[in-house]
Amino acid sequence: MNTAFRAVLSPCIGVCTLDDDGLCEGCLRTTSEIARWSQMNDDERLRLMEHVLPAREHARAPFALEPRLREGGHLRRALHPLGDVPSAAGWNHDELIDLLPPGPLAEAAVLAGLVPRGNGTQVLLTRRTDGLRHHGGQVSFPGGRVEPSDADAVAAALRESYEEIALPASQVEPLGFLDPFTTISGFRVVPVVALIDPAFVPVPEPNEVADVFEVPLDYLLSPDNLRRVEVDYRGRRRVVLEYAWPGQRIWGATAAILFNLRQRLEQLA
Repeated sequence: MNTAFRAVLSPCIGVCTLDDDGLCEGCLRTTSEIARWSQMNDDERLRLMEHVLPAREHARAPFALEPRLREGGHLRRALHPLGDVPSAAGWNHDELIDLLPPGPLAEAAVLAGLVPRGNGTQVLLTRRTDGLRHHGGQVSFPGGRVEPSDADAVAAALRESYEEIALPASQVEPLGFLDPFTTISGFRVVPVVALIDPAFVPVPEPNEVADVFEVPLDYLLSPDNLRRVEVDYRGRRRVVLEYAWPGQRIWGATAAILFNLRQRLEQLA
C-alpha cells in the first residue's frame, strides 16, 4: 500500500460520539480535525494517522511501561497533566527579557524521553549535527517548532522525534509536561515527558542528529552533578547550567529542562 493511499484513508469507523476530552470515541480526532479532513493535504493526514492518533490511543490505554519505571507514580504527580498544557511564559522568561527578539515567541516542544531499563531509568538525548545553523553540535532533546498541522505540543514532540531519530509514536507513552522554558532564540519550549520502549532502536537523521545516547536519570537528578557557570553576556552576569557527562557537554536549555524536572520532583519530597 503506497503512502499517498494510506494518507487519504479516513480513520472514521462510524462511532461519532465525543468523549469528555472532546475527542471522537471512534477515531480519536477533535471536531476541528474532522472538519478540516477534506482540506488537509496528504502529509497532514498521514502525520495525524501515524503519529497524533496513536499517541492519543496510548494515552487512553498505555502499554505496560510505567510499571517498569521506578519513579512512575511519583514522576507523574510532579508533572502538569496531559489534559492541561501549561500556557504560562517560560519560567526563566524574566531573566532573558533583554535578550529576546521583538514580537511574540514561537511555540516549540521537545520530548524528554525516559527509558526504563534493568539498571535504572535512562534519559534519551541527542547531539545535533555540527553544521546546523542553530545550536549545531549541542546536546538536546528531540523536538522543534510546533507547526500549524500539529494538534498540540505532544503531537509536535512526537512528530519531531520521528523525523529526527525515527521514534514511532507506538513506542512512546506521554506522561505530562514540565514548565515551559524560554530560549534566547525566541521560542517558548514545552517539554513533554514520556516513556520510551526499551526496545526502540534510534536511527538518527544525519542532517540533524550526529549521535543518540542515554544518561542515567539518577545522575541528572543529583545536585552534585549540576554546575552553575557564570558568564558575562550582553552587559550582564548570567548563570548557565551544565552537566559534565563523559564525551558530552549537557548545558543550556537541555540542562535547564532537566533542572526543572529535578525541582518539580523535589517539591513532592
